[in-house]
Amino acid sequence: MIIKILGPGCANCKNLTKAATTAVTELGLDATIEKVEDYATIVGYGVMSTPALVINEKVVVSGRVPNLAEVRALLTAAS
Repeated sequence: MIIKILGPGCANCKNLTKAATTAVTELGLDATIEKVEDYATIVGYGVMSTPALVINEKVVVSGRVPNLAEVRALLTAAS
């Protein structure tokens, strides 16, 4: 599973990265988490507000930081 955090590296982006990392660890998933900070790449995903969470090349959340329970649910559904 490939998880991408789209955003410029702001506090919300860091919070989303932390939530994703925690959820992956708790669920015992085999996943890679990548940070994408390049604006052209972010816009290429159709994201107009960050942070955004991408799971297996599908944008699942954009413009907000989901809580840990929501991240876990999204990862479980995608696995």
